[in-house]
Amino acid sequence: MPHPHIARRQSGFTLIEIAIVLVIIGLLLGGILKGQELINSARVKNLASDFRNIPVFIYGYQDKFKALPGDDSAATTHVGTATFTPGTGNGDGIIAGNWNSTTATDESFLFWQHVRAAGLAPGPTDVTAADYPPNNALGGRIGIQSAKPFTSMNSGTYFICSAGISGKFAKQLDSQLDDGVTNTGSMQAGTTADGSVAATGTLDDATTYTVCMGI
Repeated sequence: MPHPHIARRQSGFTLIEIAIVLVIIGLLLGGILKGQELINSARVKNLASDFRNIPVFIYGYQDKFKALPGDDSAATTHVGTATFTPGTGNGDGIIAGNWNSTTATDESFLFWQHVRAAGLAPGPTDVTAADYPPNNALGGRIGIQSAKPFTSMNSGTYFICSAGISGKFAKQLDSQLDDGVTNTGSMQAGTTADGSVAATGTLDDATTYTVCMGI
């Protein structure tokens, strides 16, 4: 029969053992939180890259062909091939159509066909392809238009808009690319890109918004 004192010692944890377990749990939680922070930071960087890349597509296309992608009236000559005939714009220097258009003849929709056919951007050139509409790093739609998306935006020749961005990310993006206030400056955020704008202080971290930037 075991000694009663030995039995009592084996029936529970010592303070040292409990402390070790708590330290391990703390380290695990800290690692998870840090990992999530790094993931979120990477997502914001990818979203920022989405906004930065589109002007590169425009300037690259203009440098090659002296025309505006989407609006290019000579796209057939510039980026067409014997087996591929791209759509054409009217050459008036404006990217007509909404940034999130699904109409194959809209210049904002053809923009992606032109820059892809020119080798400037990845993605299909077939406007009927299921994966033709471009998405941002979070899976939301991204696009470009000439018309001002928000009434309070005063500067910009073209406007890049990106949907499905959480309020938390929208505020971080604005801090990286603009003035840190989402209802002023060249980057603004709203529930829809139809003229309504939400201020930084009213953005809910978990709610998704459309973020637009003038270039």
